[in-house]
Amino acid sequence: MKALSRHMLIPLGCLMLAGCGGANDDDAQLNALDKELAAMNDGSPARDPQLREALGGQIMVDPGLTQSANANALRPPNQPASDKVPSLPLAPDPVDARSLKSAPPASRDCPECRASASAFTLAAKAGQQAGNAACLSGLRYSAAWAQRLPGAFAPYPAAQVAEAAGNDAAGCGLRIVSLRTSAAASKVIDYYYTHASGAGYSAEHKMDGAQHVLGGTRGDAAYMVYATQRSGGGTDVDLVVKGG
Repeated sequence: MKALSRHMLIPLGCLMLAGCGGANDDDAQLNALDKELAAMNDGSPARDPQLREALGGQIMVDPGLTQSANANALRPPNQPASDKVPSLPLAPDPVDARSLKSAPPASRDCPECRASASAFTLAAKAGQQAGNAACLSGLRYSAAWAQRLPGAFAPYPAAQVAEAAGNDAAGCGLRIVSLRTSAAASKVIDYYYTHASGAGYSAEHKMDGAQHVLGGTRGDAAYMVYATQRSGGGTDVDLVVKGG
């Protein structure tokens, strides 16, 4: 192979240098294009006029819709959850009034009625009676307590049990039961007077407006029956019984 002459080497070197210079220019252009694309993808306001306008503009708000925002969001309840059984249509009253004795005439001085109006729970109502305070902290809520009332104070026939609680700790034997019945309040009082007096309990009848209270004792045992006539018919009944 013949050696290249000095005249042939000079043009070849120039071609190589020209090729290197072209590659550098291409790389510079590609780097600039990459930077331009990266700036657009990053959402830079300086590179994207529409984005710059959207970010700098004010948010439009309809005052009429602000109160309905998050309408279905979860919120805390307005009051503590209750264990009460939902109210159902009341069954007809099955008690024959001819089988009952009439309760003593009601006294119109009824501090128990006034105190009951401020008692929002069964425990608070039971706490109004002397001797029950020590048993309230151990109360357990269950509808089964309604079936564990002493016989003279069993739930009124066909009544609904709305709520019940009890405590069988030593010295307590406490039962608190809330009922609903279609019977009139005066008939409920006659019913419990008939059974309480028949079981040897004393009885005192008081009344204030639509509410009747019947209470008494037998030795260390005591009871209180609150019967409040409902405006739509029927009666709400609260029984507080200790011992017996």
